[in-house]
Amino acid sequence: MLKIQDLHKTFNPGTINEKKALDGVDLLLNEGDFVTVIGGNGAGKSTVLNMIAGVYPADSGKIMVDDIEVTKLPEHRRAKYLGRVFQDPMNGTAAGRNIEENLALAARRGKRRFLGWGITAKEREEYKQKLESLGLGLEERMTSKVGLLSGGQRQAVTLLMASLKKPKLLLLDEHTAALDPKTAKKVLELTEEIVSKDNLTTLMITHNMKDAIRLGNRLIMMHEGKIIYDVRGEEKKNLKVSDLLAKFEEASGGEFANDRMILS
Repeated sequence: MLKIQDLHKTFNPGTINEKKALDGVDLLLNEGDFVTVIGGNGAGKSTVLNMIAGVYPADSGKIMVDDIEVTKLPEHRRAKYLGRVFQDPMNGTAAGRNIEENLALAARRGKRRFLGWGITAKEREEYKQKLESLGLGLEERMTSKVGLLSGGQRQAVTLLMASLKKPKLLLLDEHTAALDPKTAKKVLELTEEIVSKDNLTTLMITHNMKDAIRLGNRLIMMHEGKIIYDVRGEEKKNLKVSDLLAKFEEASGGEFANDRMILS
């Protein structure tokens, strides 16, 4: 479902601020894979997601989604293949529009836009059922502006929007990092339910190693723009946080102390 070959990206090349963000990344995700991604600051985690989404052009390499090469496609052309939830709950939704209008926008992603679009009674009923499945009471607030929702409610709506059209690939960029622990737990539970129900191929960045171990069928660790560890199946289930800390310490050496709090 996702194939990345020898992907390279350097920001500000030839300047004092030059930063090699990705250094020959290779990654293959099969349909239904739920992959968690961990690593210290500057490891290249978010850059990988941004490159898949088309935010940045690749210096070299290839990105394919469901056997379709998207390497040179602009961001809006890739949107029909992807769903994405950002770290900031303010991103991913239109704050000035109500909940049902945001869901309608998500449902029409990748389609040609024209005047006279309206939300049909059938669509409204579908959105109500989807919102009811979240268990947050939002089905009774469909005409409420999204900007008035709490961070957790807004992130839940964004998650629903991102998965509404059953994308080829769901990208989750530390989507619970800005939430309090109780709300983050609820959003992660919703994530598990949605991914499992629709068998969505998912790539999830997290700094929480317990979540990285518990969620999904595969875990990868990045460091200095490379994938340094890739584990799945029973081996992943048997991992402990101490195993990941040891692996990270081995890879990062002196930088380990700076990133330990971030990774814990």
